[in-house]
Amino acid sequence: MKRISTFIMVMVCAYASAQTIDDVLRFSSEDLQGTPRFQAMGGAFGALGGDLSAINVNPAGSAVFNYNEITFTGTNYHRNNDAFYGGGMTKTTMNDLNFNQAGGVFVFQASDKNPWRKIALAVNYDMVQNFENEFLARGSSSVGIDNYFLNFAQGEPLGPLRVQNGEYIEDAYLDIGSSLGYGPQQAFLGFQAGIIEPVADDDSNTSYYSNADYSSVNQRYINNTSGYNSKFTFNFSGQYKENLYVGAALNFHSVFYDQVTYFDEDGYNANSLIQSSSFDNFLHTDGSGFSFSLGAIAKLSEAVRIGGSYQSPTWYRLRDDTSQRINSNLAVSDISYINFGIVNLYPDYRIQTPAKITGSAALVFGKSGLISFDYGYQDMSQAKLKPTSDPSFSDENNYISNTLGVVNTYRIGGEYRIDQVSLRAGYRFEDSPYEDGSTVGELNAYSAGIGYNFGASRIDLSYTRMEQDVNTYFFDGGLDLASLVNRVNTNISLGYSMKF
Repeated sequence: MKRISTFIMVMVCAYASAQTIDDVLRFSSEDLQGTPRFQAMGGAFGALGGDLSAINVNPAGSAVFNYNEITFTGTNYHRNNDAFYGGGMTKTTMNDLNFNQAGGVFVFQASDKNPWRKIALAVNYDMVQNFENEFLARGSSSVGIDNYFLNFAQGEPLGPLRVQNGEYIEDAYLDIGSSLGYGPQQAFLGFQAGIIEPVADDDSNTSYYSNADYSSVNQRYINNTSGYNSKFTFNFSGQYKENLYVGAALNFHSVFYDQVTYFDEDGYNANSLIQSSSFDNFLHTDGSGFSFSLGAIAKLSEAVRIGGSYQSPTWYRLRDDTSQRINSNLAVSDISYINFGIVNLYPDYRIQTPAKITGSAALVFGKSGLISFDYGYQDMSQAKLKPTSDPSFSDENNYISNTLGVVNTYRIGGEYRIDQVSLRAGYRFEDSPYEDGSTVGELNAYSAGIGYNFGASRIDLSYTRMEQDVNTYFFDGGLDLASLVNRVNTNISLGYSMKF
């Protein structure tokens, strides 16, 4: 019978190998984005306020506004990735243009007799993470993809790895994932692709060997990601007497993330039964999140301001689905029916990111300019995958608490005004979230910008350069192949603000 549909979905009961420490880190960090003024000054706005993106650092900042104001920002994202693998380096670049910020603040003045001099209501949209990225790693290795499938296959009975009489191969693939879990499903792929072979042709066999013969192989790996983590903020703040600003914010996240990886391997020995193989994976994640923040800014004098804020944990509720495809010169004839149209659905899960505390100080030199400094503290070892009652999540949470550590963030920014022109610069440093600093390195970012004030409106331009080394593993489990990727991201943002 001819198959007329290849889109099949099944609930996979096991979480194993679907959610890991990588998911926690992906949604726990936030890029330095927002308005051009905010970016140009390195995001050091915790004691300043007066900028719509500043309420992401300290929600008291909206009370600093004296007039109603709206701001819109667009950004060109340039990604430069140098991937070091197998004795070589491969460079990948890409550009992405996106609308990343929009918001407004509404200021209500009170009478002079009221100790609450004004209150402010703000709504703001920020793309806190832009996942558009790609890198290519290419080189030789003494460890081939056959080891991935052998690691999952050893100990698994051969019987379930066979396609039963009258059964389609894609149905068998989904059924194994649903009933037995991720590991046996990967063993099934390796067996059907001819990459691994049972020691004995018996359903009770639990030992396997490789059909690949090599001393080293040529490998190519492409990692392509897309999507966003956006945040919509409702903010309320007030100015009490002359020198105190307080505020609170509710933050609603929307998550959309796609990751497609392509892995190709060749260069086997001439007598090897396997001469070429490929293994591709697709991950889709979507969901939502919620957090809140509290903050205050105090004017100690006309020149000195200090601020403090608390950012609650972000509680995400997420859904994953995965698809795979595999091939080799020994694969069964209908292996192509296992493709990206055959989808494994996983139960909803939750991620709780750690809370963050920020302390800030600023010097304001009248109308001439200012210097500002922020320090942030976030203990990444407190991040959690939920439900914690799930055994695989419990193990992964223990790994998170033992592997991740405190992330200290330092931001400094300055602004100098010459009539209607404002010149800005900033610097940001962020610790590695890993205790040993090996998997993800420290982040360094430099920024600069310029603005022109027309009176009732303002136009701003910023340039930001961020650099970080990341050790990226090709697969979530089964094989420890990884590429060291030097990421250099440069953002050019243009924004327009209008008072009314």
